[in-house]
Amino acid sequence: MVGAPFLLDLNGDVGEGVGDDAQLLPLLTSANIACGGHAGDDATMRATLAVAVPAGVAVGAHPGHEERATFGRVERPIAPAELAALITRQFERLAAHAAHAGVALAHVKLHGALYHQVGRDAALAAAAVAAIARLDRTLRVVGAPNSALALATQAAGMRFVGEAFADRTYRRDGTLTPRSEPGALIDDEERAVAQVLSLVQRGVVRAQDGHEVALRAETICLHGDGPHALAFARRLRRELLTAGVTLRAVAR
Repeated sequence: MVGAPFLLDLNGDVGEGVGDDAQLLPLLTSANIACGGHAGDDATMRATLAVAVPAGVAVGAHPGHEERATFGRVERPIAPAELAALITRQFERLAAHAAHAGVALAHVKLHGALYHQVGRDAALAAAAVAAIARLDRTLRVVGAPNSALALATQAAGMRFVGEAFADRTYRRDGTLTPRSEPGALIDDEERAVAQVLSLVQRGVVRAQDGHEVALRAETICLHGDGPHALAFARRLRRELLTAGVTLRAVAR
């Protein structure tokens, strides 16, 4: 590391009824809480906030397709107006619980298939950003670097936060390898740590075909539903701190 310490956010998708959120949350700096769409309900939202808020973790909304059978991971057609309504109702549902817990939501990160659709489609991206702006223009919008969502957020004069993944592989164009393709997930701890350190220290990720791809990310997503998720999260935090990285929520 050269110069001032690098600031990095560690985020996790929580409140989804998988993994051990109570143990994962204190390892994060930001939490994306399911808002009753692809997963979650009023009880899980309250329970997640009850752990995250005292731990000092920044909390945000994690809206997704309202299809629990597919966990929101299957793309389906959605019109811009329908997308805006989906984001608004899911955000407001979580925001009400957050207000009761004495905290304001800091960011929005779309889930699963919706994340990828809005990242590609300029019309959907514009609708998503407009809906978020109507809710609160100070909200951070989290998504894939160099995506349609990034461009729409920046055009609206709002704060975009580029995200990368510790446990997912990339293609040469800088997009994630689809989960339906072989090798989409990284299940080797050494390889996942090396990928994150490369992103932090060099701003590059090695694609599946071996090419190095420039990728600037301010936040790294840690999934908490794998068999060794907690052990990996603890190790990654340790490796980053040893490398001189300062872990801090982007909303701080």
